[in-house]
Amino acid sequence: MVSVNLNGEPSNLVGALPKDGQSVPDFNLVLPDMKTVSLDTFAGKNIVLCSIPSIDTPVCAKETKIFNEKVGHRLDSVILVVSKDLPFALKRYCAAEGVRNVVTGSAYRDATFAKDYGVELADGPLEGLCARAVFLIDKKGVLQYHELVSDIGHQPDYDKVIEELDKI
Repeated sequence: MVSVNLNGEPSNLVGALPKDGQSVPDFNLVLPDMKTVSLDTFAGKNIVLCSIPSIDTPVCAKETKIFNEKVGHRLDSVILVVSKDLPFALKRYCAAEGVRNVVTGSAYRDATFAKDYGVELADGPLEGLCARAVFLIDKKGVLQYHELVSDIGHQPDYDKVIEELDKI
């Protein structure tokens, strides 16, 4: 079983991470306007899919802002930040922080996202939430790169994500 750390304590994950070079599983996420989207919604775009525990934590908020600033201007790509936060919290955060170049999706209604992407925390203080990970999915729905952040309290490697995005 794969695990990540939170404050030095391991938390196990449910499911298996998708493999680079393979098609990613579909998902159903709820947007802040309460509409449901799936992988097909973003057809023709590269997807920087960021799995986070909660937008209401400083690390997750910072990650969302950084991806908004560093990647949000790209017309060929969409940044999709996914958590189990309610859509109302995601909408509130983006409005309050001026985050306009990120799509936020809530996995609260359909728990299969976290299991299918191998990021559901099986135990520990954040049990049931999503671990911090980044999945770079190309326009054909194939995973080109992924990073499971080993400590939930740390940021992903933004430079590496951008370097890999530039390759596709």
